[in-house]
Amino acid sequence: FCSPCDIKELFCTATGLSRYNKEELFQNVLTQVAEQFSRAFKINELKTEVTNRLAMLEKRVELEGMKVVEIEKCRSDIKKLREEMASRNSSAFYLCSSFLDDNKKLTPRRDVPSYPKYMLSQQTIDALRKPAFDVWLWESNEMLSCLEHMYHDLGLVKDLNINPITLKRWLLCIHDNYRSNPFHNFRHCFCVTQMMYSMIYLCNLQEKFTQVDILILMTAAVCHDLDHPGYNNTYQINARTELAVRYNDISPLENHHCAVAFQIFSQSDCNIFANFDPEAFKQIRQGTINLILATDMARHGEILDSFKQKVDYFDFTNEEHVTCLKMVLIKCCDISNEVRPMEVAEPWVDCLLEEYFMQSDREKAEGLPIAPFMDREKVTKPTAQIGFIKFVLIPMFETVMKLFPQIEEVMVQPLRESRDRYEELKQIDDAMNEKKKSENLTMGGKKK
Repeated sequence: FCSPCDIKELFCTATGLSRYNKEELFQNVLTQVAEQFSRAFKINELKTEVTNRLAMLEKRVELEGMKVVEIEKCRSDIKKLREEMASRNSSAFYLCSSFLDDNKKLTPRRDVPSYPKYMLSQQTIDALRKPAFDVWLWESNEMLSCLEHMYHDLGLVKDLNINPITLKRWLLCIHDNYRSNPFHNFRHCFCVTQMMYSMIYLCNLQEKFTQVDILILMTAAVCHDLDHPGYNNTYQINARTELAVRYNDISPLENHHCAVAFQIFSQSDCNIFANFDPEAFKQIRQGTINLILATDMARHGEILDSFKQKVDYFDFTNEEHVTCLKMVLIKCCDISNEVRPMEVAEPWVDCLLEEYFMQSDREKAEGLPIAPFMDREKVTKPTAQIGFIKFVLIPMFETVMKLFPQIEEVMVQPLRESRDRYEELKQIDDAMNEKKKSENLTMGGKKK
């Protein structure tokens, strides 16, 4: 309610200064007060500056396709901005407490999902492209980093405008939707996807397929066993489970894997296809579903016979031929463990038998039919593997070899060696069993 003159009179009276002699001093005081108020109220300008810089950083993260290291650098920059903001405004906090309320308004609109980072060495990057890659050496976070690297290395993120942060969120969600089964788990997902990645390089598929085809191959491999319950289609159908009823006994598990995959894609934060137009998305969806459904072993003969009819005159410009090849490729990758070195492949046999035995025990308890190859009282490692390698794996890989001769040395020959090794083991087992029978007969004769 005071005028500037009144304030000046009060100031002079309170300090005992002469009004006219201290005019200059008073003006200096007013100038300093004005400057302090000016600095305090520059908070809006500072807010605008920080907001603009945060927006620029966010745009860099989302649009430039940065990899893990670059994303971490960007997050570090954001942290430094926050610290700078706090230090520059601590003296004026009483004027702007609502603006800095718990730093909520400075938090980026989209958080960058994080898992412990594994920086891939050049040795790992090179090994990752080969079928002999040891999938047992890696923890979940390391496998996630490897999968992320594959999408970047194949050029899918850059060429198809996939948001790198969405890719990370999607992979985390994929990991969380694989169950902890002995065999059909996230490591199996990684194993199949890594084999697909190695076949893309080994067969030079990027020279023959479009990038969308490569995306379909990789994504179908990642999703092909999502939420697998650990009990196969035969059990689902015989036990009349909810999945069997829902899908009318037609590939209930594979249909379920597809459904879970696209439920994940339906979440905007996990939709790596968000930048595709509707027609392109439709093509990707149909292609991914076709490949996942092809992993049902009940369709093995049908799919392989179709490919055999095309392989001698294969045409990479023929969509039907390419689709058939992609189905065979994912089948090869899905059951490719015996392609790997013995020390990598054999633990998978133990895992598979453990899952088989869990199922057969449950089938016995529920009075359901039991497959002989799943009965713990009848099956051994050699008997489980010999027929599968001889009559399923080798014929399929040798057919693919007609189109891609380069796979013989690194994929087909290891299968032949694995077959021979298991046949030798079977001979040893048979000899030991014969010896036990002979000893039992001898012991029985002595008792009489």
